[in-house]
Amino acid sequence: MMGAIRQVLAERHLARLFEALDGQGEEIRIAGGAVRDALLGTVPDEIDLATTALPDEIVRRAEAAGLKPVPTGIEHGTVTVVVDGRPFEVTTLRRDVETDGRHAVVAFGRDWEEDAKRRDFTINGLFLDREGQVHDFIGGKSDIEARRIRFIGDATTRIREDYLRILRFFRFFARYADGDPDEEALHAAIAEREGLLNLSRERIRVELLKTLAARRAADAFDILSETGLFGLVTGGIARLSRLRRLWELEQILGRRPDPVLRLAAVGLFVEDDAERLRERLRLSNEEAGRLRALAGPPFDASGEASSKVLLYRLGAPTYDGRVMLGWIDAGASPMDFAWRDRLTLPERWTAPRFPIGGTDLSRWGVDKGPEMGSLLKALEERWIAAGFPDDMDFGAELARIRG
Repeated sequence: MMGAIRQVLAERHLARLFEALDGQGEEIRIAGGAVRDALLGTVPDEIDLATTALPDEIVRRAEAAGLKPVPTGIEHGTVTVVVDGRPFEVTTLRRDVETDGRHAVVAFGRDWEEDAKRRDFTINGLFLDREGQVHDFIGGKSDIEARRIRFIGDATTRIREDYLRILRFFRFFARYADGDPDEEALHAAIAEREGLLNLSRERIRVELLKTLAARRAADAFDILSETGLFGLVTGGIARLSRLRRLWELEQILGRRPDPVLRLAAVGLFVEDDAERLRERLRLSNEEAGRLRALAGPPFDASGEASSKVLLYRLGAPTYDGRVMLGWIDAGASPMDFAWRDRLTLPERWTAPRFPIGGTDLSRWGVDKGPEMGSLLKALEERWIAAGFPDDMDFGAELARIRG
């Protein structure tokens, strides 16, 4: 744990930032998630900082030190300072003046404890100074040690400041917590659930996908379903046992979590569900396309020939997901040889490209137009049915089709 903190503080870009912004009546500290992760023994990828200095002073000091300040959120006190190509968000200490469940009006301040108390969870309300001292005003260190997620202060108040915190609670529970969820937090999340209807679908999508990527995603979605929150934001029913079976199979196979595949496991009964999830969560075109492909008919693991056809039609990533879902739907053992064999097919066989196109058909006397497209499709189907041969006589096949 302390090794991670020392490693963070030794980072040369951060050291330059401290030199530029710390001292002469102002103080800067690492804030929030970076402190949490370091206390958990992980060196964070992103480091955000808080400071007593006002935004204009942050800009002045950064420029004087040869750094590049970018006013990314200056109205809220945030300046991104770029140090040799690495960005750091630096935010002036704040207090909330007014909130509406989505946005907050803030005033700048110099009180570290007041700034900590306006944050969401105790594990995110910590500060780390350049000397390596952790400043904890709200019991965050003990909650990190206990693997417990609690709101800072009154849970209902924190949620009403930003209703997205309901879903963030489940995300942090799924990623960091052990044991049962905090009772006060869970009760407040249920009582305030209608506030989720005020949020943009894009923000909900981000939180749900991040929750699905977490180590206790199945546990979190059990609770989301039981409390009615899953149905509220997705308009559907959760297939909880399916998600848990997928999670168990992933653990045994040593696979990294795939949030879209997990969403398919928990949210798809029929193909129409993919469109509903696309609309309710504002999924990207790529995510929605994967869901539609994963909602296809049950996977048949009986023979390699049919698996090759599916791999050819779907491509390796979607084929992989269809095998995983088919495996858990079949109730087969994680050690089942046939399913393992199907899953590893892309490692042994690369789907070939269909070897002819419109130019070939023109040479054989087919005019451009709808007929050319239908004939190409018919020839491709014959080639697939024959097992993707390298030596098929497509001219002869075309003559047979045309009679």
